[in-house]
Amino acid sequence: MKNVKRNYTAEFKEKAVELSYARGNVVEICRELDIPTSVLSRWHRESNAYGRNSFPGKGNPKLTDEQREIADLMKRLRDAELERDILKKAIAIPAWTGRAGSPKAAGKI
Repeated sequence: MKNVKRNYTAEFKEKAVELSYARGNVVEICRELDIPTSVLSRWHRESNAYGRNSFPGKGNPKLTDEQREIADLMKRLRDAELERDILKKAIAIPAWTGRAGSPKAAGKI
């Protein structure tokens, strides 16, 4: 028989972890929810390590609140640096148009 990978929603994972804390019997809960005990144990570890950021979804990294804030600040810094570089280039453009023979260089403007 072929093993099929099951996908669980973040809400399901959170409820399963809460239920296991409330009841205490992990094996019984795994049997009721039809999940392996190793999966529920991993969810426990992730819940303890990352708190409410434990189950971000596919492709999203698991980050603590501090790590999430640092990532956000780094993104804002990159955006500000990019904006600064664009403005520097925009300021330099009038200096390029001051060639001899142009109306600006002749003082006609």
